[in-house]
Amino acid sequence: MTTRVLGIDPGLTRCGVGVVDVERNRRASLVHVGVVRAPVDAPVGDRLAIIARGIREVLDAHAPDVVAVERVFAQHNRSSVMGTAQASGVALMLAAERGLATATHTPSEVKAAVTGYGSADKAQVQHMVARVLGLAEPPQPADAADAIAIALCHAWRSGVAAAVAAESSTPAQRAWAEAEKRTRGARTYVRTPR
Repeated sequence: MTTRVLGIDPGLTRCGVGVVDVERNRRASLVHVGVVRAPVDAPVGDRLAIIARGIREVLDAHAPDVVAVERVFAQHNRSSVMGTAQASGVALMLAAERGLATATHTPSEVKAAVTGYGSADKAQVQHMVARVLGLAEPPQPADAADAIAIALCHAWRSGVAAAVAAESSTPAQRAWAEAEKRTRGARTYVRTPR
């Protein structure tokens, strides 16, 4: 059994989109990768409409189970942050309209999940995306590779692969996993004297 994840690297000019199927053993295969492009000189509303149309096409064509979007973070360029936030909002709204689960992940989370290092550079992320998916070359441009990395991050960090595995596990395996989860969730509080 597999879970299909749509990863989105939001942007007003270039919005990366990538779809992967993730198996219960964490193996992933590429379904689709691309970039939705909007003219840099178009009004913001028109650019958002173009981005929305492109994301809708991917949703229609590939029917993901979940949508993961890169979380907007503070940058020095406020207009860039605003545009990224607007594109992110469009992506999350389109997923919600279809009743799809959504998640956001920071760039550091994505880098750490894919490369093992939260401060990895773009080249390292692209290399690992290609390696994980068995591609001869990393998806281009970088926005496309980033979208795939976001999808992989979500699948691996959120437990999608574990959930898929749980569906095909035996009752004893499920009971054991549930007991381990309860144990990890239990916290011991020690009262210290004042």
